[in-house]
Amino acid sequence: MAQANVNFVTRYRQMLSRPASVALWVVLAFGFVAGIVFWGGFNTGLEATNTEAFCISCHEMENNVYEEYRETIHFSNRSGVRATCPDCHVPKDWTHKIVRKVQASKELWGKMTGFIDTREKFQANRKEMAQREWQRMEENDSRECRNCHNYDYMDFSEQGRRAAGRHSTALEAGTETCIDCHKGIAHELPDMSDVKGWH
Repeated sequence: MAQANVNFVTRYRQMLSRPASVALWVVLAFGFVAGIVFWGGFNTGLEATNTEAFCISCHEMENNVYEEYRETIHFSNRSGVRATCPDCHVPKDWTHKIVRKVQASKELWGKMTGFIDTREKFQANRKEMAQREWQRMEENDSRECRNCHNYDYMDFSEQGRRAAGRHSTALEAGTETCIDCHKGIAHELPDMSDVKGWH
């Protein structure tokens, strides 16, 4: 039995020392290292685009929605908890994050083509951009809002009468989502006077 184990180990070493086997191990090792480097670089790049600094690096965002956001409770409040651009506009889980990043390439295209490169152009397209974002949030049940806000942890007795009533009704019905009532919570509302049923 011991001799059989020695023979097996000897044959295995000889097989691994053949030039073809060595080349295979080199290719596998190189592929493994290259995969780690690629994945690390990809994730590093992805996270770099997931910062407030990146979001406001173009003047279209910095001079428009960022200035509005700075005046809201999401920017400065008594508790010191701050929601940044990616907290509200980029999902946390990887799959949804990648989908959102692909969708956001349209925004980069708008930047590169000058579609919204002035305040006037931005304002002219504000309603369309807002409605697209509201639709996204309605379709995902305000997923990003729920990263911080959750009915299960709300103390309705600490809320105003109107807010507590609306939140408890929405919780019971299960048909409303945050963005249904909280449009304009962090940015100016577009002119909605021509939208039927807008209140």
